[in-house]
Amino acid sequence: MEITHTPVLLEESIDYLNIRPDGIYIDGTLGGAGHSVEICQRLSPKGMLIGIDRDEHAITIAKKRLKDAKANVNIHRGNYVDIPQILKGMNIDRVDGILLDLGVSSFQLDDSQRGFSYHENAPLDMRMDTGQKLTAQDVVNTYSQRDLTRIIREYGEERWASRISEFIVKNRKIRPITHTLQLVEIIKQAIPVSARRGGPHPARRTFQAIRIEVNKELELLRQAVDNAIKVLKPKGRLCIITFHSLEDRIVKNAYKDNQHPCKCPPQWPVCMCSEKPLIKIITKKPILPKSEEIKHNPRSRSAKLRVCEKI
Repeated sequence: MEITHTPVLLEESIDYLNIRPDGIYIDGTLGGAGHSVEICQRLSPKGMLIGIDRDEHAITIAKKRLKDAKANVNIHRGNYVDIPQILKGMNIDRVDGILLDLGVSSFQLDDSQRGFSYHENAPLDMRMDTGQKLTAQDVVNTYSQRDLTRIIREYGEERWASRISEFIVKNRKIRPITHTLQLVEIIKQAIPVSARRGGPHPARRTFQAIRIEVNKELELLRQAVDNAIKVLKPKGRLCIITFHSLEDRIVKNAYKDNQHPCKCPPQWPVCMCSEKPLIKIITKKPILPKSEEIKHNPRSRSAKLRVCEKI
């Protein structure tokens, strides 16, 4: 399948990266290389792009799209939380900028066989890294009702979480839940008709929750932000695009903690812990997509860009 990828907040994220032509930049969520192509256009032959992605298919396509870049391009299959280890393997200590575009990519949603979409029937998969063992089918068919409720409530912020998990467990006793539209019908049965009349697709929050669980997206995010900040050069920037409130909250708090790392009790008149700020927050409020972008790419509507700079 050929990737058709529309990078979100492209102009804004590239501008905020403050790209130096001879610098080293990381795209930690390479995807279809939409952002990386733009980064490379601003780099000289002395500059370097390091691309990282868990999805082998994405890497194959990205390599094709970046093959004519005049900058040095290094692509790695891995997770953005592993940035320090990847740099160590390249004998690189610090970089000039890092971009993370979180969540599921457009081409992953559009590939019906990946199981991310609740609009088309496909095996329940949802793995960003197809080499890992855990799939959405495993989560739906083996997790306890209690764990399913917790995941759907916490990761999907779904008010009907307990009822949805109850219906999942009841239906999987009859036969395994193996396909996306099978799960969609169960979710629709669980949510009262009156609650389904307005708002987003009834399966949206549950699918988001299961996807986050399968890929351990939130478990690694805080560590990934701290790791990224550590490897930035002074004046280097970290740009992170999030797509739901859970991600955005983690990024926002991580930035705040790194800008104000003092652990002394607030009533102490003087700081005694000697913790120094590592960054300054560039975007006091998140950057949101313009109405024109949302019109042409509806998936961008929930995107938020937050930027910090290493001190």
